[in-house]
Amino acid sequence: MKHHRRGVHSLRVKLTVASVGLLALGMIAATAISLMAMRHYLIDSIDEELKASRTSIQRTGITLKQVQALSELGIALDKMQPSDGAGALPRSGSVFVAVDQDGHPVPVGTLRPTPRQRALAGAVDDPAGLARRDTPREVSFDGGPYRVVGARLADDTTVLMATSTGALHSGIHKVLRVDLAAGVVLLLLLGVLTMIGAHRRLRPLEDMVETASAIAEGDLTRRVPQRRDPVQETEQLRLALNSMLHQVESAFETRERSAAQLRSFVADASHELRTPLSAIRGYLQLYDKGMLRDPDERARAWRRVNAEADRMQRLVDELLTLARLDQQPELRLRNVDLSRLVRDAADDLRVQQPERPVSVTAEGAVLVQADESGLRQVLGNLLGNVRVHTPADAAVALRVTREDGVVRLAVADEGPGLADEDAARVFDRFFRSGGAAGSGLGMAIVQGVVTAHGGTVAVRSGDEAGGGLTVTVSLPAGTDTSAGQERTSAHTVLP
Repeated sequence: MKHHRRGVHSLRVKLTVASVGLLALGMIAATAISLMAMRHYLIDSIDEELKASRTSIQRTGITLKQVQALSELGIALDKMQPSDGAGALPRSGSVFVAVDQDGHPVPVGTLRPTPRQRALAGAVDDPAGLARRDTPREVSFDGGPYRVVGARLADDTTVLMATSTGALHSGIHKVLRVDLAAGVVLLLLLGVLTMIGAHRRLRPLEDMVETASAIAEGDLTRRVPQRRDPVQETEQLRLALNSMLHQVESAFETRERSAAQLRSFVADASHELRTPLSAIRGYLQLYDKGMLRDPDERARAWRRVNAEADRMQRLVDELLTLARLDQQPELRLRNVDLSRLVRDAADDLRVQQPERPVSVTAEGAVLVQADESGLRQVLGNLLGNVRVHTPADAAVALRVTREDGVVRLAVADEGPGLADEDAARVFDRFFRSGGAAGSGLGMAIVQGVVTAHGGTVAVRSGDEAGGGLTVTVSLPAGTDTSAGQERTSAHTVLP
């Protein structure tokens, strides 16, 4: 099978991209929140230390002169230590500078303001205002960020204290790089696992595509196979699709069978109609050419034309009846006394063939839900077959019984019966056993009418039936309502 336009149009890729995208958004949000919380916590720690230092200085009530004295003492102690000759104060993360009322840095003892201290003083626009603030503020100088707070000494001198946050931001950047690296690895791993999982989970859909393509190419027997550990939704779709394919296959087979039957039906009807038409045309040609000069010959020809016309009329009527039955007509059903119809049919047979023994077993009224004209046609066809295909003195028995909501009508004769292969084809259209007379549509009409009534018809012949032929018709029993009450459930009534 050929796959077209996979790439980004593939459902597997779309699911993978969606999963990876959602995870990426979640990781970005979680990382941003965690880094912001960590920065806020660390900044708060620095701010608390700065505020604690400011509080300590202000509580001591120290002046700038006292600070200068302490600084000189610190320098003297420092000279007593070994020196590396640098001659400069060591750089640290904290900066301390005293400023005057104009914001200019002032020396502390013999120590002149360093460049960092000058940079701190220059970064603060309003040292006095900063001293009045409760919270430190962030400034940038000396190439990095600082948190700075102001403290007012006892002699109204302002002292600026700053702590670098460069290490904090550097640490945050390192954590961010580690999180990004770990996130990329996790996203790649998720993408691979999602592709593998999607391929496994979507395999039933690919099976459905392959099955549909095979069916489109003519293989109606293909079905979607079952996979191990199926997903509920795809398994339900597989079962529904297989059920639909089964119905499609059945419908296609039914259509093909119907088409074949129609072709056979048309061919047989054409063949059957050709014989009477040929006979009528032949007699008319003889009459037209003046070859029927004798009155007896003309009378015989006229009788033959009328007989063939009647035969053709009967054949057309039977074909019309079968065509209506093929349309599955809904009948006008009502309670019909089948015993009465059977006795009427038996009386008709006795009038037509007085020498034939006819017996009827039908005690009381036996109601069936049926169309009366259709049942009369069934009885007429069954007894017509008996009259035509059995000797005139062969006995015939008609039995009507009711059992378990089913009414059975049996027509049994003591004629020659049918061979097994003929009995199996007796309901085929245009079938005539051994070249017998008739159109071969009588039993097909019987089966069609009975089926339209929701019943069944069966044939037993030969030794199995005790000699002769027995046709049994089974119909649904009627209700106890009045026989004259109709239940209209159709728009078509059998002729």
